[in-house]
Amino acid sequence: MTRIAFIGLGNMGGGMAANQAKAGHEVAAFDLSKAALEKAVGAGCVAAGSAAEAVKNADAVITMLPAGQHVRAVYADEIIPNAKRGALLLDCSTIDVESARAVAKQVSEAGFRFADAPVSGGQAGAEAGTLAFMVGCAEADFAAVEALIGPMARAIIRAGDHGAGQAAKICNNMVLGATMIATCEAFALAEKLGLEPERFFEIASKSSGQSWSLTSYCPWPGPVPAAPSNRGYEGGFATAMMLKDLKLAQEAAAKAGAATPLGAQAEGLYALFDRLGGGPKDFSAILELFRGHAPAQIPS
Repeated sequence: MTRIAFIGLGNMGGGMAANQAKAGHEVAAFDLSKAALEKAVGAGCVAAGSAAEAVKNADAVITMLPAGQHVRAVYADEIIPNAKRGALLLDCSTIDVESARAVAKQVSEAGFRFADAPVSGGQAGAEAGTLAFMVGCAEADFAAVEALIGPMARAIIRAGDHGAGQAAKICNNMVLGATMIATCEAFALAEKLGLEPERFFEIASKSSGQSWSLTSYCPWPGPVPAAPSNRGYEGGFATAMMLKDLKLAQEAAAKAGAATPLGAQAEGLYALFDRLGGGPKDFSAILELFRGHAPAQIPS
Protein backbone atom coordinates (compact mmCIF):
# COMPACT_ATOMS: atom_id res chain seq x y z
CA MET A 1 0.00 0.00 0.00
CA THR A 2 1.20 3.49 -0.91
CA ARG A 3 0.20 6.51 1.15
CA ILE A 4 -0.97 9.28 -1.14
CA ALA A 5 -1.83 12.85 -0.22
CA PHE A 6 -4.50 14.30 -2.50
CA ILE A 7 -5.02 18.07 -2.38
CA GLY A 8 -8.03 19.51 -4.22
CA LEU A 9 -11.24 17.48 -4.34
CA GLY A 10 -13.43 19.38 -6.81
CA ASN A 11 -15.31 17.92 -9.76
CA MET A 12 -12.15 16.30 -11.07
CA GLY A 13 -10.07 15.72 -7.96
CA GLY A 14 -12.82 13.99 -6.02
CA GLY A 15 -13.19 11.18 -8.55
CA MET A 16 -9.44 10.87 -9.00
CA ALA A 17 -8.82 10.54 -5.26
CA ALA A 18 -11.60 7.96 -5.01
CA ASN A 19 -9.95 5.83 -7.68
CA GLN A 20 -6.66 5.89 -5.80
CA ALA A 21 -8.51 4.64 -2.72
CA LYS A 22 -10.23 1.93 -4.78
CA ALA A 23 -6.80 0.78 -5.95
CA GLY A 24 -5.91 0.01 -2.33
CA HIS A 25 -3.85 3.06 -1.51
CA GLU A 26 -4.20 4.99 1.73
CA VAL A 27 -5.34 8.44 0.60
CA ALA A 28 -5.04 11.40 2.94
CA ALA A 29 -7.32 13.98 1.33
CA PHE A 30 -7.75 17.70 1.85
CA ASP A 31 -9.96 20.40 0.40
CA LEU A 32 -11.21 23.73 1.67
CA SER A 33 -14.75 22.54 0.95
CA LYS A 34 -16.16 20.51 3.81
CA ALA A 35 -18.72 18.88 1.50
CA ALA A 36 -16.02 17.79 -0.95
CA LEU A 37 -13.94 16.38 1.89
CA GLU A 38 -16.89 14.46 3.28
CA LYS A 39 -17.61 13.00 -0.16
CA ALA A 40 -13.99 11.85 -0.43
CA VAL A 41 -14.20 10.19 2.96
CA GLY A 42 -17.32 8.37 1.80
CA ALA A 43 -15.28 7.10 -1.17
CA GLY A 44 -12.61 5.59 1.07
CA CYS A 45 -10.21 8.48 1.68
CA VAL A 46 -9.05 9.74 5.09
CA ALA A 47 -9.68 13.39 5.89
CA ALA A 48 -6.72 15.63 6.71
CA GLY A 49 -7.04 18.91 8.56
CA SER A 50 -4.76 20.78 6.16
CA ALA A 51 -2.62 20.26 3.10
CA ALA A 52 0.46 20.28 5.31
CA GLU A 53 -1.00 17.51 7.48
CA ALA A 54 -1.96 15.43 4.46
CA VAL A 55 1.54 15.40 2.95
CA LYS A 56 3.61 14.73 6.08
CA ASN A 57 3.86 10.96 5.74
CA ALA A 58 2.91 10.58 2.09
CA ASP A 59 4.94 8.63 -0.44
CA ALA A 60 3.32 10.67 -3.20
CA VAL A 61 1.40 13.95 -3.40
CA ILE A 62 -1.20 14.75 -6.06
CA THR A 63 -2.65 18.24 -6.45
CA MET A 64 -5.69 19.33 -8.49
CA LEU A 65 -6.12 23.07 -8.00
CA PRO A 66 -7.91 25.92 -9.82
CA ALA A 67 -5.07 28.10 -11.14
CA GLY A 68 -1.35 28.81 -11.22
CA GLN A 69 -1.34 31.06 -8.17
CA HIS A 70 -2.94 28.34 -6.07
CA VAL A 71 -0.42 25.74 -7.21
CA ARG A 72 2.51 28.07 -6.52
CA ALA A 73 1.22 28.90 -3.04
CA VAL A 74 0.34 25.37 -1.95
CA TYR A 75 3.68 23.95 -3.05
CA ALA A 76 5.71 26.77 -1.50
CA ASP A 77 3.81 27.06 1.77
CA GLU A 78 2.37 23.61 2.45
CA ILE A 79 3.98 20.84 0.44
CA ILE A 80 7.70 21.57 0.14
CA PRO A 81 8.18 22.40 3.85
CA ASN A 82 6.24 19.33 5.04
CA ALA A 83 6.57 16.49 2.51
CA LYS A 84 8.90 13.66 3.43
CA ARG A 85 12.16 13.26 1.57
CA GLY A 86 11.85 11.15 -1.55
CA ALA A 87 8.13 11.79 -2.09
CA LEU A 88 6.93 11.99 -5.67
CA LEU A 89 4.99 15.21 -6.36
CA LEU A 90 2.42 15.38 -9.15
CA ASP A 91 0.35 18.41 -10.17
CA CYS A 92 -2.70 17.59 -12.31
CA SER A 93 -4.10 21.13 -12.41
CA THR A 94 -4.43 22.96 -15.71
CA ILE A 95 -2.28 26.07 -15.30
CA ASP A 96 0.04 28.30 -17.31
CA VAL A 97 3.31 26.80 -18.53
CA GLU A 98 5.36 29.46 -16.73
CA SER A 99 3.88 28.54 -13.33
CA ALA A 100 4.39 24.81 -13.97
CA ARG A 101 8.06 25.35 -14.76
CA ALA A 102 8.55 27.69 -11.81
CA VAL A 103 7.08 25.13 -9.40
CA ALA A 104 9.14 22.35 -10.98
CA LYS A 105 12.32 24.37 -10.45
CA GLN A 106 11.45 25.13 -6.85
CA VAL A 107 10.50 21.53 -6.10
CA SER A 108 13.59 20.12 -7.81
CA GLU A 109 15.87 22.48 -5.89
CA ALA A 110 14.25 21.18 -2.68
CA GLY A 111 15.19 17.62 -3.67
CA PHE A 112 11.85 16.24 -4.83
CA ARG A 113 10.79 14.56 -8.06
CA PHE A 114 7.99 16.43 -9.81
CA ALA A 115 5.69 16.17 -12.82
CA ASP A 116 3.04 18.41 -14.32
CA ALA A 117 0.31 16.08 -15.56
CA PRO A 118 -2.90 17.84 -16.63
CA VAL A 119 -5.78 15.65 -17.74
CA SER A 120 -8.41 15.27 -20.43
CA GLY A 121 -11.66 13.36 -20.06
CA GLY A 122 -13.91 15.50 -17.89
CA GLN A 123 -15.75 14.64 -14.71
CA ALA A 124 -17.04 11.36 -16.14
CA GLY A 125 -13.49 10.28 -16.93
CA ALA A 126 -12.30 11.30 -13.46
CA GLU A 127 -14.99 9.18 -11.83
CA ALA A 128 -14.47 6.20 -14.14
CA GLY A 129 -10.67 6.27 -13.95
CA THR A 130 -10.39 6.78 -17.71
CA LEU A 131 -8.59 10.11 -17.96
CA ALA A 132 -5.83 10.89 -20.45
CA PHE A 133 -2.73 12.36 -18.78
CA MET A 134 -0.22 14.63 -20.54
CA VAL A 135 2.96 14.44 -18.50
CA GLY A 136 5.86 16.85 -18.25
CA CYS A 137 8.73 15.37 -16.24
CA ALA A 138 12.31 14.17 -16.32
CA GLU A 139 12.56 11.02 -18.43
CA ALA A 140 14.07 9.11 -15.50
CA ASP A 141 10.99 9.85 -13.36
CA PHE A 142 8.35 8.81 -15.89
CA ALA A 143 8.05 5.16 -14.82
CA ALA A 144 7.27 6.20 -11.24
CA VAL A 145 4.83 8.87 -12.44
CA GLU A 146 3.11 6.38 -14.73
CA ALA A 147 2.66 3.91 -11.87
CA LEU A 148 1.16 6.61 -9.65
CA ILE A 149 -1.26 7.77 -12.35
CA GLY A 150 -2.33 4.25 -13.33
CA PRO A 151 -5.53 3.91 -11.22
CA MET A 152 -6.88 7.17 -12.67
CA ALA A 153 -6.06 6.71 -16.35
CA ARG A 154 -6.79 5.12 -19.71
CA ALA A 155 -3.84 6.85 -21.40
CA ILE A 156 -0.58 8.28 -20.03
CA ILE A 157 1.75 10.09 -22.41
CA ARG A 158 5.02 11.82 -21.60
CA ALA A 159 4.91 15.10 -23.54
CA GLY A 160 8.44 16.12 -22.60
CA ASP A 161 10.23 17.84 -19.75
CA HIS A 162 8.64 20.04 -17.08
CA GLY A 163 5.95 22.31 -18.51
CA ALA A 164 5.37 20.16 -21.59
CA GLY A 165 2.28 18.58 -20.06
CA GLN A 166 0.68 21.99 -19.64
CA ALA A 167 1.68 22.99 -23.17
CA ALA A 168 0.03 19.86 -24.55
CA LYS A 169 -3.13 20.43 -22.53
CA ILE A 170 -3.76 24.01 -23.61
CA CYS A 171 -3.02 23.19 -27.27
CA ASN A 172 -5.35 20.17 -27.12
CA ASN A 173 -8.16 22.18 -25.54
CA MET A 174 -7.77 24.98 -28.06
CA VAL A 175 -8.45 22.36 -30.75
CA LEU A 176 -11.40 21.05 -28.74
CA GLY A 177 -12.92 24.49 -28.16
CA ALA A 178 -12.66 25.49 -31.81
CA THR A 179 -13.97 22.19 -33.21
CA MET A 180 -16.92 22.21 -30.83
CA ILE A 181 -17.88 25.68 -32.04
CA ALA A 182 -17.67 24.54 -35.67
CA THR A 183 -19.75 21.46 -34.85
CA CYS A 184 -22.41 23.57 -33.10
CA GLU A 185 -22.54 26.06 -35.97
CA ALA A 186 -23.09 23.17 -38.40
CA PHE A 187 -25.96 21.72 -36.36
CA ALA A 188 -27.60 25.15 -36.08
CA LEU A 189 -27.24 25.68 -39.84
CA ALA A 190 -28.60 22.20 -40.61
CA GLU A 191 -31.65 22.98 -38.51
CA LYS A 192 -32.24 26.28 -40.33
CA LEU A 193 -31.93 24.53 -43.69
CA GLY A 194 -34.55 21.97 -42.74
CA LEU A 195 -32.12 19.06 -42.39
CA GLU A 196 -32.97 16.81 -39.47
CA PRO A 197 -30.13 17.03 -36.92
CA GLU A 198 -30.11 13.25 -36.43
CA ARG A 199 -29.73 12.77 -40.19
CA PHE A 200 -26.95 15.35 -40.30
CA PHE A 201 -25.18 13.49 -37.49
CA GLU A 202 -25.46 10.20 -39.37
CA ILE A 203 -23.97 11.75 -42.50
CA ALA A 204 -21.22 13.87 -40.90
CA SER A 205 -20.12 11.06 -38.57
CA LYS A 206 -19.33 8.96 -41.65
CA SER A 207 -17.87 11.81 -43.70
CA SER A 208 -15.02 14.30 -43.58
CA GLY A 209 -16.82 16.36 -40.92
CA GLN A 210 -16.26 13.64 -38.33
CA SER A 211 -14.54 14.73 -35.11
CA TRP A 212 -14.46 13.88 -31.41
CA SER A 213 -16.78 16.82 -30.75
CA LEU A 214 -19.32 15.26 -33.09
CA THR A 215 -19.18 11.51 -32.46
CA SER A 216 -18.05 11.27 -28.84
CA TYR A 217 -19.55 14.45 -27.37
CA CYS A 218 -22.35 15.41 -29.71
CA PRO A 219 -23.82 18.81 -28.73
CA TRP A 220 -27.24 17.88 -30.13
CA PRO A 221 -29.29 15.66 -27.78
CA GLY A 222 -29.92 12.12 -28.92
CA PRO A 223 -27.18 10.72 -31.15
CA VAL A 224 -24.62 10.13 -28.35
CA PRO A 225 -26.51 9.06 -25.22
CA ALA A 226 -23.57 9.64 -22.84
CA ALA A 227 -23.03 13.26 -23.97
CA PRO A 228 -24.00 16.10 -21.58
CA SER A 229 -26.44 17.38 -24.22
CA ASN A 230 -28.79 14.63 -23.02
CA ARG A 231 -28.64 15.91 -19.42
CA GLY A 232 -29.50 19.56 -20.04
CA TYR A 233 -25.77 20.18 -20.48
CA GLU A 234 -25.16 19.50 -16.80
CA GLY A 235 -21.91 17.88 -15.66
CA GLY A 236 -19.20 17.32 -18.20
CA PHE A 237 -16.75 20.18 -18.80
CA ALA A 238 -18.10 23.57 -17.78
CA THR A 239 -18.00 26.51 -20.17
CA ALA A 240 -16.12 28.50 -17.51
CA MET A 241 -13.38 25.86 -17.47
CA MET A 242 -13.11 25.81 -21.27
CA LEU A 243 -12.86 29.60 -21.21
CA LYS A 244 -10.06 29.35 -18.63
CA ASP A 245 -8.11 26.96 -20.87
CA LEU A 246 -8.61 29.10 -23.96
CA LYS A 247 -7.36 32.15 -22.06
CA LEU A 248 -4.26 30.17 -21.04
CA ALA A 249 -3.70 29.24 -24.68
CA GLN A 250 -3.99 32.86 -25.80
CA GLU A 251 -1.63 34.04 -23.08
CA ALA A 252 0.89 31.40 -24.11
CA ALA A 253 0.47 32.31 -27.78
CA ALA A 254 1.11 35.98 -27.03
CA LYS A 255 4.30 35.17 -25.10
CA ALA A 256 5.52 32.78 -27.80
CA GLY A 257 4.63 35.07 -30.70
CA ALA A 258 2.33 32.45 -32.22
CA ALA A 259 -0.65 33.29 -34.44
CA THR A 260 -3.82 31.58 -33.21
CA PRO A 261 -6.75 33.48 -34.79
CA LEU A 262 -9.26 30.62 -34.47
CA GLY A 263 -8.24 30.09 -30.85
CA ALA A 264 -8.78 33.80 -30.20
CA GLN A 265 -12.21 33.68 -31.84
CA ALA A 266 -13.15 30.62 -29.79
CA GLU A 267 -12.12 32.42 -26.60
CA GLY A 268 -14.28 35.40 -27.54
CA LEU A 269 -17.35 33.27 -28.21
CA TYR A 270 -17.02 31.30 -24.99
CA ALA A 271 -16.47 34.56 -23.09
CA LEU A 272 -19.74 35.86 -24.55
CA PHE A 273 -21.60 32.67 -23.65
CA ASP A 274 -20.15 32.84 -20.13
CA ARG A 275 -21.25 36.48 -19.70
CA LEU A 276 -24.75 35.51 -20.81
CA GLY A 277 -24.92 33.00 -17.95
CA GLY A 278 -23.66 29.84 -19.63
CA GLY A 279 -20.58 29.43 -17.43
CA PRO A 280 -21.90 26.48 -15.36
CA LYS A 281 -23.24 24.61 -18.40
CA ASP A 282 -21.17 22.10 -20.35
CA PHE A 283 -19.18 23.85 -23.07
CA SER A 284 -21.15 22.06 -25.81
CA ALA A 285 -24.19 24.10 -24.70
CA ILE A 286 -22.80 26.92 -26.84
CA LEU A 287 -24.93 25.26 -29.54
CA GLU A 288 -27.88 27.13 -28.01
CA LEU A 289 -26.15 30.47 -28.64
CA PHE A 290 -26.11 29.74 -32.35
CA ARG A 291 -29.73 28.61 -32.22
CA GLY A 292 -30.65 32.00 -30.72
CA HIS A 293 -31.40 30.75 -27.22
CA ALA A 294 -30.14 32.34 -24.01
CA PRO A 295 -28.54 30.03 -21.40
CA ALA A 296 -31.60 30.49 -19.16
CA GLN A 297 -33.74 28.93 -21.88
CA ILE A 298 -31.75 25.68 -21.95
CA PRO A 299 -33.87 22.92 -20.40
CA SER A 300 -32.28 21.11 -17.47
